[in-house]
Amino acid sequence: MKKIIQTIKNIFSIEDLRTRIINTMLLLLIFRLGAYIVLPGIDPTKLDTASSGGVLGLLNTFLGGAFSNASIFALGIMPYITASIIVQLLTVAVPYFQKMQKEGESGRQKINRITRILTILVTLPQSYTYLVGTIADDAILPGVGRGAFTLSAMIILTTGTMFCMWLGERITEKGIGNGTSMLIMIGIISRLPGALVGEFASRGVDGILFFILEMIALFFIVVGVVMVLQATRRIPIQYAKQVVGNRVYGGQRQYLPLKLTAAGVMPIIFAQSLMFLPGLLVPYLAEKNETAGSIAQAFSDFTNPAYNILFALLIILFSFFYTAITVNPTQIADEMKRNGGFIPGVKPGVPTAYYIDTILSRITLPGAIFLALLAVLPAIASLFGITSELAGFYGGTSLLIMVGVILDTLQQIESYLLMRHYEGLMKSGRVKGRSESVATV
Repeated sequence: MKKIIQTIKNIFSIEDLRTRIINTMLLLLIFRLGAYIVLPGIDPTKLDTASSGGVLGLLNTFLGGAFSNASIFALGIMPYITASIIVQLLTVAVPYFQKMQKEGESGRQKINRITRILTILVTLPQSYTYLVGTIADDAILPGVGRGAFTLSAMIILTTGTMFCMWLGERITEKGIGNGTSMLIMIGIISRLPGALVGEFASRGVDGILFFILEMIALFFIVVGVVMVLQATRRIPIQYAKQVVGNRVYGGQRQYLPLKLTAAGVMPIIFAQSLMFLPGLLVPYLAEKNETAGSIAQAFSDFTNPAYNILFALLIILFSFFYTAITVNPTQIADEMKRNGGFIPGVKPGVPTAYYIDTILSRITLPGAIFLALLAVLPAIASLFGITSELAGFYGGTSLLIMVGVILDTLQQIESYLLMRHYEGLMKSGRVKGRSESVATV
């Protein structure tokens, strides 16, 4: 306990870190307050609660209840994530975007501008679908026309999404951790206490033993997630000795850490954002075509086998895709060659890049399969009678985001402590997060 108190004192004794933590807490508080501001023209007591189950219930969990509250942040940061996916796909497939990506800071600003514009274009149809599918006519206040309400609400929801995007960028710039991931995580955590209370109440006094077993199982699942997210494959790197003046530099052996899940939680976030689309389109497709509506309905239920198969495949696909765009073996090999480093038994240059790429592909596959299996665990948990609210925390997107974001945030905090010559957060070992660059050699 004394160690924990001293660590907290060390954290808040660093002015820059203290300011960033306070900024993050204030920005997250603004985000949470926005989840309870209902859209103008709606009677909150008559809101449809149909979104409390299925994949829309999962979306409501990510947004911290903003979806079911019909708040100004009802769509949250999800349209921005969808737009980011589209832009990242374009940077791989379209030469124009590839050229912008190589332009450095100016190219990054252009890509960010395109992403923001695309976010608006994605939010507008999603807001219309949300309003048509979840807001019944009797929930609209008397005297407010449906058309006028829909138009004004679409503008407000789009503005709310852009404000959430701005909050995420400010957290990344002025706070601690990745802003987009933090916004999703705080929405998930806000639902966890209610899920635990609901599960305990559903079991009753006679089911206390089963509830304890559920908590034990959840603990070991969390431990397994931490182990996989922290797992690395270390490639030995030998540096040649260099004589500069009267001093000899280099000659030591270092390691290139390649994470088992180099993409972190981003593949499951990307896949989940795409899986939300069928749920949002169900009301519209059901009116237009019965067959299309039934297919969309099947893919909007997170316990449906077809939903889980598609979800798992998307996660595996995005794992390879995101790893490919975040880890560049050629760039790593070139940096090693310029610094006089080489992998024992492998020629510098192209052979080194090929060697790193081969290892990266081999470790990405089991990592992607683990993420896919973890993503379908909530559906398996629901088969054992666990409430849908708590089942979402037995693996799946909720657990991965929480663990991944917390590890990343702790890793950043530990970096500040070590830079100021304090002890880390742990007596032995280091907290490893996604922000740890594998390109550092």
